[in-house]
Amino acid sequence: MPKSVFVRNKKSICIDTKTAAGKAAAKRLIDTADIVVENFRPGAMTALGLGYAALSETNPRLIYCSGKGFLAGPYEHRTALDEVAQMMGGLAYMTGPPGKPMRAGASVIDVTGAMFGVIGILAAVEERHRTGMGQEVTSSLYETTAFLVGQHMAQLAVTGKAAPPMSVRLSAWAVYDIFEAGDGGQVFIGVVSDTQWRKFCEAFEFKEFLADRSLDQNGARVLQRERIVAALRERFATFSKSQLMGKLEDTGLPFAPVARPEDLFDDPHLNAQGGLVDLTLPSGKKTRLPALPVTMAGKRFGTYRDLPDEGANTRESLLAAGLTHEEIEQLINDGIVRGA
Repeated sequence: MPKSVFVRNKKSICIDTKTAAGKAAAKRLIDTADIVVENFRPGAMTALGLGYAALSETNPRLIYCSGKGFLAGPYEHRTALDEVAQMMGGLAYMTGPPGKPMRAGASVIDVTGAMFGVIGILAAVEERHRTGMGQEVTSSLYETTAFLVGQHMAQLAVTGKAAPPMSVRLSAWAVYDIFEAGDGGQVFIGVVSDTQWRKFCEAFEFKEFLADRSLDQNGARVLQRERIVAALRERFATFSKSQLMGKLEDTGLPFAPVARPEDLFDDPHLNAQGGLVDLTLPSGKKTRLPALPVTMAGKRFGTYRDLPDEGANTRESLLAAGLTHEEIEQLINDGIVRGA
């Protein structure tokens, strides 16, 4: 059974790198590679003879990125997962209610850790333009988590007060909550400036609030938050979710419907300008998933290639790396690589 999946020019090759022949095939591929990305446990690639030190001897321009649980230090040999990093990095504490740490609702550390790896790779490519040499890049889950919660560490340093979990935090604004419409739909609404407060009161006809000079400044409104929020909840219950969102859209205030992931398939904004891209899964099922969240020269990134089956491009990729047809068929027959 192949132990490693290589992607060469967006083509998938599966190789059993625990065999001598498999290691040799992998080495042939990597000798022609521009960038290698791996996330094996610490020391595994070196033990296979596929660590950066060995590979850079024959491919000095190679950029070698390792995705690890931890950077160098006392924890570096531990096995990590997204959830492990969130727990020990303080993110789970900040996400859940007091005494009940909770991982974030997406694998944010896996994704963000990979993004930092890409940033490191791009910096290494830029340096290679000047030096002609590649280098080793390492990104990690734990340090990524620490970086993300750095804002809360900074709050303690500046104010002397530790940040409470987000579920019980004291808001800096009087109106910064999820409200329920009369039909049960939920909408987040934020009023974060004195100008927005006046526009908000005018739009929803809170004449008593407009006339109350004690509510002109945000700090004073925070002190009267319970009074304000109670009145808002009563008023919003007279609107449907769509009516409430329509009025908020007209005012330009920050607001958001509370959506589920499956709701995004039908989101009009994502569907308008290439925010979802068409994909055919290896099973043949067609779907649409979010595109990269950037534009370049005003254009979104589409689908370059559908997701390949494991080993779908084994033969052509190994041929391009210099192996013969006979060598490739022998590797497939021996179960060292997987062909389509």
